[in-house]
Amino acid sequence: MIRPAHSPSLTTYTLKQAIVLFIFCSVSAPSHALTIYTESWPPISYMADNKLTGMGVEIVQALQSKLDNKDAIQLVPWVRGYKALLDGPDVMLFSVGRSSEREKLMIMLGPIAISSTSVYTRKGNAKRLLALGDGIYKQAIGSYRGSIFADTAAKKGFSKIDLAPTPQITATKLMANRFDLWVDGSVVVASVLKEIGHSADEVEKVMTLDSLELYLAFSHQTPARTIQEWEEALIWLKKEGLFQKIHRKWLPNEAPPLEVNVLKPPA
Repeated sequence: MIRPAHSPSLTTYTLKQAIVLFIFCSVSAPSHALTIYTESWPPISYMADNKLTGMGVEIVQALQSKLDNKDAIQLVPWVRGYKALLDGPDVMLFSVGRSSEREKLMIMLGPIAISSTSVYTRKGNAKRLLALGDGIYKQAIGSYRGSIFADTAAKKGFSKIDLAPTPQITATKLMANRFDLWVDGSVVVASVLKEIGHSADEVEKVMTLDSLELYLAFSHQTPARTIQEWEEALIWLKKEGLFQKIHRKWLPNEAPPLEVNVLKPPA
């Protein structure tokens, strides 16, 4: 059979098919698989009605939708998630407070929220505790194990830190008069208290120790291409206003951070 002059050859047709298929796969291929962890730290991440929810969870899910990433988000104790992040590879943990020490250990993408590291006490106690002057730093202060809040309290001079597995246990101890001081992130205090059956009106702030940016953290072995994909997705989320919408839903009294930073350990 004589093929018409304008008809492409079989070889040319197959080559064009291959090119189209390659382009399609390159564009639509899902992002690199990750093990994604978070902790119970409302309203950033927590379980409600047997469903994982929270501001950080919704942000990560929006990024996953953009990236066609279907990796499950697992709720685990903070110490377990943090250890997995450091041991790697291909682990993402949120939300992680930024510090100069952590910048050397992991890749950080964000910020997704800005909190403060603050010290709280039961309502009516702040004046008495502040009257101690430097003696306040000798008082027992509660925090949860492995947290940046415990680290910050130690750096600021608190010498007696009572460590618990979760912020909920720490808050319960404060309300049960086990100690008079509790250090945690300002954006979660009301939600943590609500989880244990108390309200924010039952505590008062004693002092603020530091400002704190919250990030998505990736193990340092994570491929550069994966980090770039998540960075581009976060830039898109903030540019389109979807990030701001989620942030206002959960933290209506806080300003959403609009910049996007990638912090990598030194080579």
